[in-house]
Amino acid sequence: MATFGIGQPVRRSEDPRLLKGQGRYTDDVDMPGTARGYFLRSPIAHADILSIDIMAASQAPGVIGIVTGDDLAADGIGTLPNKYAVTMSDGTKMAEPPRPALAQGRVRFVGEAIALIVAETLDQAKDASELIEIDYGDLPAATGTGTAADAGTPQVWDEAPNNTAFDWEIGDKAGTDAAFASAANTVSLRVINNRLVASPMETRCCLASYDSGTDRFSCYVSSQGVHHIRDTLAEDIFKVSADKIRVLTTDVGGGFGMKIFLYPEYVVTLYAARKFGRPVRWFSERTEAFLADDHGRDNVTDVELAVDADNKITGMRVSTLANLGAYISTFAAFVVTECGNRMLSGLYDIPVGHIRVRGVFTNTQPVDAYRGAGRPEAAYVIERIVDKAARQLGLSPADFRRQNFAPASAMPYHTVFDLDYDSGDFAAHLDKALSIANADDFEDRRADSARGGKLRGMGLSTYIEACAGGPPETAELTVANTGKVTVIIGTQSNGQGHETAYKQLVAEALGTDFDNIEIVQGDSDRVATGGGTGGSRSVPVGGAAISDATTNILEKALIKAADEMEVASADLEVENGRFTIAGTDRSMSFTELAQKSTDKIAFEESGSFAPPTNTYPNGTHLAEIEVDPDTGVVEILRYTVVDDFGRILNPLLVEGQVHGGIAQGVGQALYEIAEFEPDTAQLLTGSFMDYTMPRADNLPFVEFHTNNVPCTTNPLGIKGAGEAGCIGATPAIINAVIDALSVYGVDQIDMPATPLVIWQTIQAHRSAQAAE
Repeated sequence: MATFGIGQPVRRSEDPRLLKGQGRYTDDVDMPGTARGYFLRSPIAHADILSIDIMAASQAPGVIGIVTGDDLAADGIGTLPNKYAVTMSDGTKMAEPPRPALAQGRVRFVGEAIALIVAETLDQAKDASELIEIDYGDLPAATGTGTAADAGTPQVWDEAPNNTAFDWEIGDKAGTDAAFASAANTVSLRVINNRLVASPMETRCCLASYDSGTDRFSCYVSSQGVHHIRDTLAEDIFKVSADKIRVLTTDVGGGFGMKIFLYPEYVVTLYAARKFGRPVRWFSERTEAFLADDHGRDNVTDVELAVDADNKITGMRVSTLANLGAYISTFAAFVVTECGNRMLSGLYDIPVGHIRVRGVFTNTQPVDAYRGAGRPEAAYVIERIVDKAARQLGLSPADFRRQNFAPASAMPYHTVFDLDYDSGDFAAHLDKALSIANADDFEDRRADSARGGKLRGMGLSTYIEACAGGPPETAELTVANTGKVTVIIGTQSNGQGHETAYKQLVAEALGTDFDNIEIVQGDSDRVATGGGTGGSRSVPVGGAAISDATTNILEKALIKAADEMEVASADLEVENGRFTIAGTDRSMSFTELAQKSTDKIAFEESGSFAPPTNTYPNGTHLAEIEVDPDTGVVEILRYTVVDDFGRILNPLLVEGQVHGGIAQGVGQALYEIAEFEPDTAQLLTGSFMDYTMPRADNLPFVEFHTNNVPCTTNPLGIKGAGEAGCIGATPAIINAVIDALSVYGVDQIDMPATPLVIWQTIQAHRSAQAAE
C-alpha cells in the first residue's frame, strides 16, 4: 500500500499554506481601479415601494453610480430562477413568482436589496446610501411557519393563495389510512426543525469586472462550484452564451450548502461593472449575512406511526409545512420534497406510508440547502417518533429499533418511498455503539448523577442518508515530462480537504509524490465542466472520475513502458505506479517513464463517472448528557458514533468531517435559532450576540468508530461522509434531553433546547405533578 495512498490517515497538504496565512480568498483578489459596492437593504419586511429618490446620493463624494431595480428591468436583466419546479398531486405546477436581483415595486423581507451604491471607498458608498430617500407603503407581514397557510394570514404573493407555493405528496394514502385503522397502537408527535443561519467563517463576497473589448464578464466569488453560477448568469440573467462569463473561486472559508446558489449581489455587481466600466467589489459584513444569506431548515412536521400488537411498525403518516421564505431559492423546492422526504422511513422496515409537504411563503429570508439538505430534517422526524413509540410501548429505544430495522439479509432493500439501499448492517452498528458507550451500565451512572442533584440522560439515534448521486463528473489529468501531475476537476473545496484526498488517489495509482501533484478547481475557463460540491459527492463522484483518468493514463503508460524496457506489455506488472518485469527485479516508476518523454506533455487523459444511483451512508449516534435542573444547562458528557461509510479514503479527513457535522447538529439541538418578531418579521437574532453558535467548551471529545459494509453503487466503494455528523446528531441530543427529563413526565421538547426552554419545561411539569 502506498504511503500516501487510499486508506491512509494523511494530514491535509493544504493546511501549512492556510495556517501560515498564505491562503487566497475572494477578498484577497485585487484588480486595478476596483470600486466598492454597498447594498441598501429594506428595513421593512413587507411594503410597497412608492418612490425612490437617488439624486442626492448620486452627487455624494466618491459615488460612481447607483443601480436600482428599475435599471435592471429597463436593461432586460433576468430574475433569479427556481431550478426545481414541483409537480403537485393534482398534476399542476407550483407557484413560481419572480425574484428580481433588486426589489421592484415591493419589498418582501427585511434585508432585501433595494439599491447598489458604487463608490471609490466603502465608507463613501455607505454615506451615500443614507441620502437615498424611499417612501414605503407598509403592508402586514407573514412570519410563522405553522400559521403561514392559515386563513387571514397576510399574503406574500397574490399568485400563491394561502401563501402556498405547492402541495406535494408521495406514498399510498389509502393503504396508510387502512394501516392506521387496523393498528393495535398509534403514536403521534409534532416536531419543529428550527431555522438556522449557516454562518461560515468567510462571509459571501464577489469581485466583478467587465471587458468591453471582448464583451466578457468575470466574477470572483466565494462559492461551492463555478459552473452552476456561470450557466445561470448566462442563460437566465444576462442571456448570453456561457463563454461570455468567467467565474472563478479561490480558497473558500466554509460553505455548508448556502454558497451553492446564485445570489442577487453577484448579478448586480456584474451589471454595475459593465454599466460603470469599473471592477466592483462587494463583501458581506456579518450582520448583512444574517439578513441576506439563505437560511436553512424551518419545518413544522406532524408525524404518526401505526404499530401492531407485536410492536412492528405497520404504517407511517407525515405532514409538513416547509417555510420557503419570501422567494423560492435555487433548490429550495427540491430540498423540502424529493431530497429529504424519501429518507423519512430511515433504517426501518415500514410497509406503507404517505407524506404530504406544503411549501409556504413568509416575509422572511429565503430558505435553501444547509448541510444535509433535507436529510437531517427527515432523520430528526423519524428518530424522534421512533423514540417516543418505544417509550409509549414500554420498550427500550434500542430494542424497538432493532425489532423494526430492515435486516442486512434483505439488502438491497427497497423502501416504502422508492429508494434502494444497496448495503448496510444496521443492527451491527447499533450494537457496536451501545457496547462502546457502556450502555449496560448507564442506569448506575444515572443514579450517580441523581445523587449529585443532576439529571442524566442517554439519547440514541440511527440515520441513513442518500448522497453521492447527481450529474456526472469529469477529471482531466496532465502529466508533464518533469513528472508533475495536474488534475483539473469541477468540484470545489470549501475546507473539506479535496486537495489531499485527490492527491491520495493519484499517488495510489501513479506513485507520484504529493509535492508533484497539483489540483485545479474553481475556474470555469480552465475547468470545462463540473457539478460543484454538495450532497457529499466530491470524493465519491469526483474521486471516481480521477480514478478513471489514472486508469486511462496507466493503459497508455503500460505500452510506453514496454517499449522502453523492450518487453511485451503482458510481461509487465503494475503496482503503485511502478512497472516491473514479472519474475525479475527490473522496474521503472511512472515518474521515470514520464521524464523520458521528449514532449512537454508526457501523458494527457480524462476520466469520468456518472453515478447510477445514490450511495447510502448510515450509522448510530449515542449522546450521554447531564441536565442541571436548577439552571436548565446541558452538559454533553460523552458522544459515541459508529458510521458505515463503505470504503474510507482518508480516515483523518472523514473523522474531521464527522466532528464538524456533529458540532452543527449540537448547535441546532441546543443553541441555534433564527427568530422573527411575530408582527413585523424583524429578525431578532441578527448577530452573534443573539444567535448562539456552539463553542469548543460546549462539545465533548467524539468517540468515532466505523462498521463499514462495502458499497455496491460506487466504483471506489465510498459512500460519502460530509453531512453524516449533523444528520444523526440532533435526534441523539434531543432524545438524551428527553430521557433526562423523563422523571418529570416530559416526552417532547423542541429545538433548540436552551437552558431557558429546559428550565421552563421542568417548572411546568413540576407544577403539573404537584397539582395531581
